Amino acid sequence: MRSLLIPAALLAAFAVRPAAAEDCAAWAPPRAEAAPLVPIEPEPAREPARLALLADDSPWLPRFAAAADELFPALRSRDPARWAPLLGGRWLGPADREAVAALLADRCAPFAPLFEAAVPIERQILGWSVPKAYSAADRAEIAARPEAEALICWAAGEGSAEAWPKTAADADNRAGRPYACARITYSLRGGTPSWRAFIERG
Repeated sequence: MRSLLIPAALLAAFAVRPAAAEDCAAWAPPRAEAAPLVPIEPEPAREPARLALLADDSPWLPRFAAAADELFPALRSRDPARWAPLLGGRWLGPADREAVAALLADRCAPFAPLFEAAVPIERQILGWSVPKAYSAADRAEIAARPEAEALICWAAGEGSAEAWPKTAADADNRAGRPYACARITYSLRGGTPSWRAFIERG
């Protein structure tokens, strides 16, 4: 899966923001288009994996909920000393750190209304649906793995996000989304629970 940290090349785009809040709906970061050096055949279109709520009886649900409870206040503080360790610590490069800081400060990004909301914040914990073609053995093997991954999405106010993300591509924190998301990877390897968060900007 592609990295969910923002490429350093987009930093300049984040630095140029509209003058007024009402301009946000019409504003989007410029995208650089580059032709491939060697012509390649387009890959056949594949249906993206669908997201689904983690089951109430999933042993991973309380782990991801606890991680989300720690992550959101750290992001809301906008203090790198609080959120950077949760997004990779010493493995989070300077450019990525600056890019995340720019996203959290961007008043046109979907995190902004969450940070300013005086109403309750809704949250969903989403995992990837197992394809129907998978056998019972495949499903058991997945369930037995010592690591898991989920998307945590937040929206301001009850019923504020009429449509939560259906695929990971929808969880890109693009301007205009009614929710903001982070991906969390959780590991139980070595008997020591650990997790790390990743944030994307489309």
